[in-house]
Amino acid sequence: MDEFFTKVASKSARALGQPLAFIISVLFVALWAASGPLLRYSDTWQLIVNTATTVLTFLAVFLIQNSQNRDGAAMQAKLDEILRALDNAREEFVGIEHLTDNQIEAIREALEDDIQNGASKGRTAAPTVERLLDRY
Repeated sequence: MDEFFTKVASKSARALGQPLAFIISVLFVALWAASGPLLRYSDTWQLIVNTATTVLTFLAVFLIQNSQNRDGAAMQAKLDEILRALDNAREEFVGIEHLTDNQIEAIREALEDDIQNGASKGRTAAPTVERLLDRY
């Protein structure tokens, strides 16, 4: 089931991200708007576009979230591999995406402070960063 959903979500996201999908959507909206006078702007006329947009938006949210989750996980795996492969990289950074927002922010601020205080790439980070990585 997971593999099937991944294939459908990927193909759908790719198709919906094309300019042709936008053009078709604009044409449908224009056709709907043009039909307004013929249908006397009835409640049914309004319900058609409201229902269609609600259903499509609802489904698109799941497709977009699935694509973002996969892209983020793939990128994280690639970054983890880079950290593993580099001699001077600190492997403690592998998996920090599982920390809370506050914990990641503390590490990020410590890294920025370290850079602002003139630490070069060849040196290890300030003890603050090391302590935060060890703590989490």
